[in-house]
Amino acid sequence: MANAHKKYAKPVYLVDGSRTPFLKARGKPGPFKHADLGINAARSVLLRMPFAANEIDEVIFGSTMPGPDEANIARIVALRLGCGDQVPAYTVHRNCASGMQALDNAAMSIVSGRSDLVLAGGIEAMSQAPLLLHPKMVAWLAQWWGAKSIGQRLKVLSGFKPRLLTPVIALLKGLTDPVVGLNMGQTAEQIAWRFGITRAQMDQFALESHQKLHQAQQQNELSEVIPIYDAQGNVYDLDDGVRIDSTLEKLGRLRPAFDKPYGLVTPGNSAQITDGAAALVLASEAAVKKHDLPVLARLVSTEWAALDPAEMGLGPAHAIAPLLKSQRLQVGDIDYWEINEAFAAQVLAVLAALDDKEYCQQHLGLKSAVGGIPLERLNIHGGGVSLGHPVGASGARIVLHLAKVLQQKNASKGIASLCIGGGQGGAMLIERSVA
Repeated sequence: MANAHKKYAKPVYLVDGSRTPFLKARGKPGPFKHADLGINAARSVLLRMPFAANEIDEVIFGSTMPGPDEANIARIVALRLGCGDQVPAYTVHRNCASGMQALDNAAMSIVSGRSDLVLAGGIEAMSQAPLLLHPKMVAWLAQWWGAKSIGQRLKVLSGFKPRLLTPVIALLKGLTDPVVGLNMGQTAEQIAWRFGITRAQMDQFALESHQKLHQAQQQNELSEVIPIYDAQGNVYDLDDGVRIDSTLEKLGRLRPAFDKPYGLVTPGNSAQITDGAAALVLASEAAVKKHDLPVLARLVSTEWAALDPAEMGLGPAHAIAPLLKSQRLQVGDIDYWEINEAFAAQVLAVLAALDDKEYCQQHLGLKSAVGGIPLERLNIHGGGVSLGHPVGASGARIVLHLAKVLQQKNASKGIASLCIGGGQGGAMLIERSVA
């Protein structure tokens, strides 16, 4: 709370953006690698721009687990998009908020005067997360490769055990905090217990997330989603994790996934493992005038916060509170909210924390509660529970979609926020001129 941030020192404009459909991982590598997703999302928005790809000053993407042949994925995307050899690009990693971190970095680059046009966003193909060899298997292979004679090889071979072949699932490792030893689902269980969030509340929230997403798809309210095609010509044009037939009864039959057998967090009220990417064009005031660019929204300020990793899901509360304070705003001044749905329990706990005077006093340094966020203003088209949470992309997705919502509703102010594995939170305030 001590390091309250003010507005970006110069205007930073969100010109436009696109994202791929978010595709649910289904137990095997999906049809698109990280680069494929990033290129599809970025190509669509760049084709709508009046400037050439090589006129971009910088490319910044967030990603947490690009493939071994996709190091610095932002540079790969930039080159394959035709930005040219001379456009620099780099990748950022802040776990679940990597996409938002990319936008913040892009904004700061514009504010500093280093850049006028930045392509920024987030990419994650979670289905492509690798299986790794166990360290003991790696050590055995090192011995095998180091053996020079038949005798030495026979000796090494005698030490081989089939259990050495048991793979290490990189995705599970990545979703577990190494400091507190809890996976993300277990941290959700902890904060659900702290605020008395019930299984019925979680399942109801999850059901409504699916219902809102389905309705948004039916009413074409997700204009930022662009169709993409795989190598076989199959088209993907919708977030495919939505469960149209979901009911409270079906959700109620699912067993706990993280705290067996008595926990409350299930696959049905958790975010889905998903592949997807979002790409946004940010511009300075000078670039907007030079190219006569449309303005979707203005990025006003970003706040980052940290807390106990065991309660990482409360990160949005810790970022939203100082963001509101630094901008001298109240909850009622914000027209719409996007809080990433890592878990239904997590979002509900954030809402409870912000509306709890004791928590706000003890943990956020406030004299009173921040206040309750109206549910009808929150995630109005669904969220991670229904459309998925491709970790590196979600931070960019929620900012882009929030800007689209403000445009649809002719509204002025919105806040996008995420919890972040490792015990952090991020929140970004955006605004647009109301006609």
